[in-house]
Amino acid sequence: MEALNSNNIRMNRFRRKPTNNHRSKQVLFISLLAIFFVLLFCFSNKYTINSLFLSNPLKNTRFSQCGKLNEVQSLKRQKFLWYAPHSGFSNQLSEFKNAVLMSAILNRTLIIPPVLDHHAVVLGSCPKFRVSDPKELRFAVWNHAIELIQSRRYVSMADIIDLSSLVSDSALQVIDFHNFVSLFCDIDSNYFCVKDSSIIQDSLLEKLSQCGSLLSGYSGDNNECVYAVEEDCRTTVWTYQRDGENGVLDSFQPDEQLKKKKKISFVRRRKDVYNALGPHSRAKSATILSFGTLFTAPYKGSESYIDIHEAPNDKKIQSLITKIEFLPFVPEILDAGKVYAFHTVKSPFLCAQLRLLDGQFKNHWKGTFEGLKQKVDSLREKERLPVHIFVMTDLPLSNWSGTYLGDLANESDSIKLFVLSEEDELIRKTAMKIVDKKDCDMRPPDILLHVEESVCSCASLGFFGTAGSTIADTIEMMRKKEICSK
Repeated sequence: MEALNSNNIRMNRFRRKPTNNHRSKQVLFISLLAIFFVLLFCFSNKYTINSLFLSNPLKNTRFSQCGKLNEVQSLKRQKFLWYAPHSGFSNQLSEFKNAVLMSAILNRTLIIPPVLDHHAVVLGSCPKFRVSDPKELRFAVWNHAIELIQSRRYVSMADIIDLSSLVSDSALQVIDFHNFVSLFCDIDSNYFCVKDSSIIQDSLLEKLSQCGSLLSGYSGDNNECVYAVEEDCRTTVWTYQRDGENGVLDSFQPDEQLKKKKKISFVRRRKDVYNALGPHSRAKSATILSFGTLFTAPYKGSESYIDIHEAPNDKKIQSLITKIEFLPFVPEILDAGKVYAFHTVKSPFLCAQLRLLDGQFKNHWKGTFEGLKQKVDSLREKERLPVHIFVMTDLPLSNWSGTYLGDLANESDSIKLFVLSEEDELIRKTAMKIVDKKDCDMRPPDILLHVEESVCSCASLGFFGTAGSTIADTIEMMRKKEICSK
């Protein structure tokens, strides 16, 4: 554009009073040039045009029914539950467990979401009362999930986590998001299997946007199809069968300083989810109950959003609470971890899980490495050398120099390190086994982290994990359940 402006200046030196006809031609030329560059930019990215159609919710959309959800014989009279997962995989898994619990309490079929890209959608901070609005969160998740389908990167949570213990005894009814979209939007599922997403019709993209708008709650109060839950962690802590607590104030409230600084007036109340959203509520007639986040965490003597840890008066739910405490990976992932542990590492080994680059962890390298050094020094004195160590870390191998990991790598006489990468044949073959089970030709998923966790569950010399890491918590639970020996 700067070259174009310079050209205009040079022309004006010779033509002080250009004719109106010439000016019209210039305007036409500039307009056509601008349109050309816009189209060129859009078509340079095969997902850009698709995202344009899904960028804005259609606030005035009305649906008389939920697509074909009520027409399929096997789904007749079923009610569904949807929610908006977010952040990294550990958070998404935690939300999934809560979704399983909520679905069972409310007797609804759970719509199993895809595994979202790491931090593709974020919530914010519940303790700071700074979170995304439930509508915005649901619509962001919808858009990202559709993008995963269109780019053939769709992997369901059920492709990674083994749900057989939940569905085998009918404790949980489920439907995959991919199939749900096809029925809810009344779209031929074959459309989602095309390899070139640019050929998808504009009318289909508009229809998907309408569906996302409805499911997110932008279409108003449509109780026959969708009931959108607007209560979030700023106002509500969900409970179940806690006598005398329904409607009372939660122990954690925004302090006066935060109220003044952020100009907020939120009041957090504890609500029984069955009373508020069950068969005797306004939500009862809705085919789909649509939550925002279902993430919760302990905070200042309370929970950020869901406080359901026991149900002594409901044996079914109490049994489910016990089951979802730990949900294993699918056999393909667990088997890959065992193969690496027993056939590659072979000897007894230590697993070191080092999270160093993400969030708060990048400020605690010294403490993390000192803890690992103490563990390694202790093993050197007791075990036969070299000590075998499997390392899983987000710090690239090229950046190990000058760190304790670099020092260990140079001590080949007393230490033998093992690492996995996405390019390893074991990882690629395992990823292909997962996608081979799907109807559509999908790209292999990123499963490196999950296989690494499985390897660590087999570490017979112990485990060193990064303090505060949810990944470390998962590995500790796998070791506690003795997953490697099963």
